[in-house]
Amino acid sequence: MKILKDILFRVSVEAVNGTTDVNINNIAFDSRKVIENTLFVAQKGLLFDGHNFIDKAIESGGVAIVCEVLPKTLHNNVTYIQVKDSDEALAIIASNYYDNPSENLKLIGVTGTNGKTTIATLLYMLFKEAGFKSGLLSTIKIMVDENEYSATHTTPDSLTINQYLHKMVQQGVSYCFMEVSSHGIHQKRTSGLDFDGGVFTNLTHDHLDYHDSFATYRDVKKNFFDNLPKSAFALVNIDDKNGEVMLQNTKANKYTYALKTVADYKGRIIENQFDGLLLNINDQEVYTKLIGTFNAYNLLAIYATTDLLGMEKLEALRIISSLKTVDGRFQYATSKGDITAIVDYAHTPDALKNVLETINSIRTHNEQVITVVGCGGDRDKDKRPKMGNIASTLSNQVIFTSDNPRSEDPELIIKDIEAGVHPENYKKTVSITNRKQAIKTACKLADKGDIILVAGKGHENYQIIGNVRSDFDDFKIVNELLIEMNK
Repeated sequence: MKILKDILFRVSVEAVNGTTDVNINNIAFDSRKVIENTLFVAQKGLLFDGHNFIDKAIESGGVAIVCEVLPKTLHNNVTYIQVKDSDEALAIIASNYYDNPSENLKLIGVTGTNGKTTIATLLYMLFKEAGFKSGLLSTIKIMVDENEYSATHTTPDSLTINQYLHKMVQQGVSYCFMEVSSHGIHQKRTSGLDFDGGVFTNLTHDHLDYHDSFATYRDVKKNFFDNLPKSAFALVNIDDKNGEVMLQNTKANKYTYALKTVADYKGRIIENQFDGLLLNINDQEVYTKLIGTFNAYNLLAIYATTDLLGMEKLEALRIISSLKTVDGRFQYATSKGDITAIVDYAHTPDALKNVLETINSIRTHNEQVITVVGCGGDRDKDKRPKMGNIASTLSNQVIFTSDNPRSEDPELIIKDIEAGVHPENYKKTVSITNRKQAIKTACKLADKGDIILVAGKGHENYQIIGNVRSDFDDFKIVNELLIEMNK
């Protein structure tokens, strides 16, 4: 039980109607989750406006309402707090309600288009291996020390974030590594959090269905670094031209990492094979089981973060050499017939290009690269032809298929992808709407030594067609098909 006036600390309040000496034992932004003595925060969302559910929240036990617009009729014995921004207010209220847990953790945020999950997850694993109780908030899962919870968003809502950070503090966690998405930043889900560091990976074409333009997308990411405190560090990939943009107005201590240019943390690829990378990082060699140039960048960011958090350099390198790939990130299986199948979350043009260029840089010219790829429905349509062009240019054969079509016609999504294929690559491509059948066809087409890439869904263990969510795991399916082929 908390007193309302204590929960409102740091919230920019424009007007109060009623008393703030009210006991609160629950916070909700969904009226269906309101119980007795609840503080209900009315947010204006993309599909629904919480202001339309204020009366329902009061009927269910709401005793205090935070809103941007006061209702025409005010109920007796209900306190109304008018704020300019309900999203920001919810984030600060949630933090206050859970005793500002981020202040009692070393909280590191990782943002950028690609690499967030790998960096955050491997940092969690590394610090755990080093003997620290650690936490993780990622696309794949949430970890509170050893306890695993399912994740529904890259960056959860601010109430959920603080609930888990509070659990971490209760269980003695010292470090938490968190993916920070552009949606999460724009919707103020990270407001009120005390970050000790921020990591920028790269910026490429993504989420333009949500953001007005690439410049808007970039500036939202930049806002995360603008708000870092002086005590934090800002670590950016300076090989990406947007890295400098992220550092322009930050108050945090600035650091850079790179493979191509001069940086505080400089890396060089010595060997790049299917069984791993040999890297030189700041004049120290390290072998790692991860593969590809994109993972070299990820590992540089990981090493730099460990150093900035005070870990002994050789200890960090020792653990880095033992780290394994994250589920759905260049995760591969092989058959007895020497067919290699790789499953990767690559769902943006740049990510797909990186994965295919990595495969092509490692393979000999005799092996065929067979790519299975689709694009999600109800998402950025502009990237679809770009994905089609990249897949057909950098593969020997391509099967266009469904990803998560959601409410869109999967065949029309595939036509959008096909539009990007250049005429000289038409013969390389075939379209099979059923994703399982597409993966099965790729396995049948593969000969000894060939490489199958199944891209787009990675770690996801489901497929959404219409309003139906069904079990579907790319890695499990392709692995079973390869085993079947060996019989």
